[in-house]
Amino acid sequence: MRGMYWKSSNKSVLYYLILAVFSIFGMYSVEYFRSENMQEYYSEKIEAAKLTARAFGEIKNYKESKGKKIDLNFDPTNSGLIGEFFTPVTSNLGFLRAKQSSINPNFGALVLEYLIQAGVRKGDTVAVSLSGSFPALNIAVYSAAKILDLNLVIISSLTSSQWGANDPEFLWPDMEKELYIRKIFPYKSLAYSWGGIEDQAFGISKEGSKSLQFSASKNSLPILHSKNYSESLEERLGLYSAILPLSEYKAYINVGGGTVSVGTKKNAGEFSPGLNLKHPVAHDGRDSVMRRFANLRIPIIHLVRIEELATQNGFTIQPKKLPEIGEGRIFVRSEYDLRLAAAVLVGILVLLYVFFKRDSFIEEDRDESL
Repeated sequence: MRGMYWKSSNKSVLYYLILAVFSIFGMYSVEYFRSENMQEYYSEKIEAAKLTARAFGEIKNYKESKGKKIDLNFDPTNSGLIGEFFTPVTSNLGFLRAKQSSINPNFGALVLEYLIQAGVRKGDTVAVSLSGSFPALNIAVYSAAKILDLNLVIISSLTSSQWGANDPEFLWPDMEKELYIRKIFPYKSLAYSWGGIEDQAFGISKEGSKSLQFSASKNSLPILHSKNYSESLEERLGLYSAILPLSEYKAYINVGGGTVSVGTKKNAGEFSPGLNLKHPVAHDGRDSVMRRFANLRIPIIHLVRIEELATQNGFTIQPKKLPEIGEGRIFVRSEYDLRLAAAVLVGILVLLYVFFKRDSFIEEDRDESL
């Protein structure tokens, strides 16, 4: 009969030690010898970030030329793109941390990456909804679009939440006009909406409303005349479709939390920050411009929850100075050497084979004669 029993080895401890040392050394080597790999469209991303930084500089220079003081306590990067806590044109609450984190020229490169991933190519037309709450991100959108030579159909809101473009004398339409006049961007809004609650600027004082109307009139563009949410939704869609059938747009970009563009609070989880390629299954909330485009399988670029986007892409949160061009994982990414990782894995498997080959269950002929 043949029996089977465990035969211990005097060298088992040594084998365990060798296996442990080799594994630790291998893991360290794989981590240490990672390579810095340049990502696709690196040069285009750099150009988009540089253009964004240049536009930031133009806004700062303009504000300084008009004697407008930049408060470094709230705007530590000295960008001129952080507004005030409250003014007559402030529509609702805002988060200073998010506004400060948006002051990063590399967002221009991030928008460019989203557009490329969405399949947008040179000469394509993209629908855009901009918010006065995030002028720096509006500029990032324009920068990416210019580098890709895109056509933009833009509707912008006049009002802003706290810390956005809420200077009654220098709203987002005024910034947009200056950048157009200075030939930084070839883009201007098609029309303006009031923004704020229900897209009707509810709660804005008469003084604030006059400032909004004056900004629109001096920039020679109409304000949406709708009286409620549903009318505003249809009016926006009508403006977009008057330029191009909705199904022929290559992407829809939304900046901020504009109600008619995004939907109500019940719509909050419908779209993720960044690029959305999948069609969401919507059950709650009201109809929105984003939902209409998504129903047509149009890619959605949703620029909200800025700190989350910054963290995902290796951007600085609340920078104390303007971040360097090329910061973040969208430019250069630390990646593992797959050949080294494979070699370490093979080495571990060989050691395991040798160990179990020597110290496994073995058969022994106890009594050949039985």
